[in-house]
Amino acid sequence: MGVERVSVAIDADLLRRFDRLLERRGLGNRSEAIRDLIRRRLVEEESRRLAGDAVGSLTLVYDHEQRTLSDRLVQRGHHHRARVLSTLHVHLDHSLCLEVQALRGRASDLRHFAEQLIGLKGVKHGQLTMSSARLWRSRKRGAGESPHSSHSHTTPEDTKEQAP
Repeated sequence: MGVERVSVAIDADLLRRFDRLLERRGLGNRSEAIRDLIRRRLVEEESRRLAGDAVGSLTLVYDHEQRTLSDRLVQRGHHHRARVLSTLHVHLDHSLCLEVQALRGRASDLRHFAEQLIGLKGVKHGQLTMSSARLWRSRKRGAGESPHSSHSHTTPEDTKEQAP
């Protein structure tokens, strides 16, 4: 995968603001920042069009004092076709919780699952972020990267529930 040089015309004020952002956040050089923006946009577009298998994270902020909300969140996770791989739960204060769920399944199932949870009474904010391994499979390994990683991988078939 070669690198191509391109020329882009950008408003001077917009470029100054972009440079200040890069400096404030320590984001490296313009080229890398623009590549990151392009990648992010490609992932966003891909996730909107995803029809097959996808992975994602669902972030929820909710009022745990809302009657039965915690139980309903758990029940939905157990009964939906979207596969909840892992959950991180953080108490933000005496009544608010942050929950982040790692998901895997068909993109349409993940969207449906997220909409159901975000729509529950007591959920203050929710956001689903999805990606597809298809975008990253063609990535070449960098110098020193092994073709065999030290962690295991599962396939969608591995995550399907087995019939009793």
